[in-house]
Amino acid sequence: MPEKPPKSRDTGTGKILELMIIPSLEAGGYKVSIQQHVGQRFGGGRHFVDVVAESPIGNKILVSLKWQQVSGTAEQKVPFEAICLAETILQGKGEFSKAYLVLGGEGWRLRDFFTKGGLEEHLTHSKLVTIMTLEGFVAKANRGEI
Repeated sequence: MPEKPPKSRDTGTGKILELMIIPSLEAGGYKVSIQQHVGQRFGGGRHFVDVVAESPIGNKILVSLKWQQVSGTAEQKVPFEAICLAETILQGKGEFSKAYLVLGGEGWRLRDFFTKGGLEEHLTHSKLVTIMTLEGFVAKANRGEI
């Protein structure tokens, strides 16, 4: 039985964001598991991702969702989450093939910076994690291209 994530402050936006991408993943032929424990974050603590999508050929893809409705602290969490996703792939010994960090909402001041590769020069393993807008991810998932 999968490990349940720890109880935390629930703003409701995470669940809504999950519900927005799950149908597109399923339409693209992916099997979907939500709130999956995928390992330990470096520095300690369990690492949960919002979705693990499995392609028809068995590739497992990590999907982390961040919602920023109004300006706030989610932007500061993006680099750390990208690092944690890359680390999970590296430590997973082939279990996961790719990771996506999906940014939804209109409150992102740095959304273009993140989605246009602004972190690449700062993160050693940036090629393992693609940072995308919600709309871009949904379109790609619908086509079975993640």
